[in-house]
This record gives sequence, C-alpha cells and structure tokens, in this order.
Amino acid sequence: MKTQAGTPVDRGLLVGVIFFILGLGTLLPWNFFMTAITYFQARLNTTEWSNGTALPHREYHFGNWLTLLSQLPLLLFTLLNSFLYQQISEKMRIAGSLVCILVLFMLNASLVRVPMENDCFFSVTMATIWFINSFGAVMQGSLFGLVGQFPQKYSVFFMSGQGVAGTFATIAMLIAISSGTDPDTAALGYFITPCGGTIVTLSCYLLLPHLPFACYYFNKGKGMDVDCNAPPSPEEKPLLKGAKLNGYSGYSSANGPGSEEQLTPGGADSDTRALLPQDRPDTERQVPAKKSSVLQVFKKIWVMAFSITFVFIVTLSVFPAVTVDVKSEFSGRWEIYFVPVCCFLNFNIMDWLSRTATSVIQWPAKESVLVPILVVARLVFIPLIMLCNVQYRSHLPVVFPHDAAFAVIMMLFSFSSGYFVCLTMSYAPMLVEPKDAETAGALMTFFLALGLSLGAGLSFPLRALV
Repeated sequence: MKTQAGTPVDRGLLVGVIFFILGLGTLLPWNFFMTAITYFQARLNTTEWSNGTALPHREYHFGNWLTLLSQLPLLLFTLLNSFLYQQISEKMRIAGSLVCILVLFMLNASLVRVPMENDCFFSVTMATIWFINSFGAVMQGSLFGLVGQFPQKYSVFFMSGQGVAGTFATIAMLIAISSGTDPDTAALGYFITPCGGTIVTLSCYLLLPHLPFACYYFNKGKGMDVDCNAPPSPEEKPLLKGAKLNGYSGYSSANGPGSEEQLTPGGADSDTRALLPQDRPDTERQVPAKKSSVLQVFKKIWVMAFSITFVFIVTLSVFPAVTVDVKSEFSGRWEIYFVPVCCFLNFNIMDWLSRTATSVIQWPAKESVLVPILVVARLVFIPLIMLCNVQYRSHLPVVFPHDAAFAVIMMLFSFSSGYFVCLTMSYAPMLVEPKDAETAGALMTFFLALGLSLGAGLSFPLRALV
C-alpha cells in the first residue's frame, strides 16, 4: 500500500516497533551487566588461600575501573565510527556488533559457576567491559545514523526503547532483592536475559530492509528514488553498486514529483524504469548523491551537539556516583529498597516517559535559542542532589533530608535529561539533507559519548566535594 505521494505505508507501525526494539537492544545488555555489580564485588571480595595461609586482601576499586573502561571505548569507537562508517558496510557494523556482544554475554554466563583466581577474574571482566562497550558504541552510532533517515517520530520510538532498557534492568534487580536470590544465581539471569534480547534485536534488524516502508527511506537517504519490490535487471546491477554500500538490496518506489503515474511491481517496464529520474533520458541511471563532509555536517548541527554533550555532563556528574549514596531517613526493610526504587527505578521510568513525551510535544523548536539555554539551566540539579542526604559526607550540609525531597528532585532531574536527549537527537538529522542524516546521527552519538565521559570524570571530584 502507498500514499498518493508514492511513499509506502508503515502498516501497523511495524517499522516503529522494530526501531523501539532496536533502541531497547542497544542499552539492555549493558544495563543488565551494570545490575550484576553486586555479583562482581562479591567474587572479588572473597578470601584467597595459599598453602593454608590466607593471602592479604586486595582492593580492586571495581566501580572506578568499571566507569573508566566503559566510557573510554565508548568515546573512542564512537569517534572512529563517525569517520570510518563509509568504509565498513552498515550491516557489518550493526549485525557484527550484535553477534560479538552476544558471544561476550555468553562468556560471562558460562563463567558464573567457574572458580577463578581473583586477579584472573578481574582481568577477564575488565576485558569484557572494554569489548562490550566498544561494539556497543559502533552499533549505537550506526543505528542513530540509520534512524536519522526516517521521520522524526521513528527517532522517538528508538529513544523510547533505550529508556525502557534501564527500567527492565531495575525491575530485575528488585525481583532478585525481594526473592532473596543469591548473587551467583541472580547474575546468571542478568547475563542470560540480554542474550535472548540480543537475538531478538538482531532478527529485527535483519528484517528491516525487507519492509517496503523502510526500504523507501534507506534509498531516499542515499539520494535515490527506486522501487523496493522490483528486482534489477542484469544490465542495471552494475549501476546499483552504490546502493549496496550499506548491505541493502531492496529499492524504494515512486516516480519523481509531478509524475502522473506510479511504478508498481510486476509492470511491463517496472524493472527498467524504476531507477530513472523523471527529467533524464532512459540511457541514464540515477546514482546516490554525494554526501557532505563531516565538518560540513557538524557546522549545521553544532548547537545540538553541544546540547547533547552538556545534558550528559550534568546527568553523569551526579548519577549514579552521588545519587547511589543517598540514604533514607527511615530504618527497616525500606532501606534495602530505597536506592533501587527512589534512585534507579525513579530515574529510568521518568527518563522513558520524557523520551516518549517528545512524540506529542517538541518544544522548544529546533531553531530556538532556548534549547541550549534550558540545557545549561540543568546545572541547578547538581547542588540540589549534593545537598540531599548523601552519606558519608565531609563538607556540605544536608539541606534536603527527607526521602520525598530526593524523589521529587530525581523525577525532575531524570525527566529533563531524557526529554532533551531525545529532542536533540531527533532534531539533528532534521537540520541536514536526507543524504547526510546518517553522518549527523553518527556525529551526535560521538558527542553523546563525549558527554558521558566528561560527566563520569566530573563525578569523582563532585563526590569528594560532598
């Protein structure tokens, strides 16, 4: 089915659902890996023996190394992906990364019941963290470029899927706490669940280019106007070499604007005319438009790039490094659930709701100066959170001791974070031509990673300041 303009229809929002799953699949594995931190700490805090003598305990500073070795490859490989994506096919970057992440989580699951020396286990875990985030950076940057070729609402689907990933992981942690499951068994579930999620994500990605609606926008992003359902003739195959740069073999539909008829699959000359521009002779064929340079694209989206970086600098500077140390003023069993509920579950739910809200309202407009102003205004959340009941503390007083005060601050903090992340990531591809949407998406992912790294680095002195 096609619209009057010749654009295929997304039946049942199937492409939207696929992008939601792809967004979920980009962050679900790492969120579950982070949830298993108690398992890693428990294994590294065991006492080792040699010839009947207990060896001195070694402090591994697992949390610090986890932060460092997750952010460095994320930044490095996102940068490389921004410049090298044209040399490696999209299918290789996305499908290959998903397969590698699947193998790494299977490795972690297999090691749960395997006895290992602490040093060896620590080294294997750190290597796993590095590679998971390296492949995750390449995959996420490529998918942001991919979704940037579609209308804005599909970016919202993708970002909403990412927001749900953290909620799933937090709910799994609450179930493990309430059921009293031992850390090893809980960790096994944390590692096996992402394996299933990654397989579903990979299947959805491989299905995407076979859908006419998706195929239409893939080729539109290459500057081509082709029929998704019409196979090329032998004479046309050499002319389509550029169309296969990203591993797709389908072609989109419709004649050029102003055409009185639409090409339909099965027509007598559909496979010979589907690639012809309306104003060119039959002896010529349309080729993909030349993409702009990375610098040219950056000049058009630099405001959005600054905004996404600053959003994550503010967010990661206090979450979770400072927020995780906030204590409840009430004693009892609630203390066990306070941080998982008021910190993590609260953050993830509001983050997801705010990302979803951008499908209903997009304010301020993409050209408005209010976007960077409001993003910078989020700096107010840093002192507000530092003045909550963070323990232990050495310098600052507690101004907001009540649990409800912390919960409200976290709600506003996370809602504003998710809203401006989704808004800026959606706006960036709209500021460039369709052929440059993938480059814009890859660049935005790099600045997203830059914000994460700078925010994580800033969290250390801010926590010490409390």
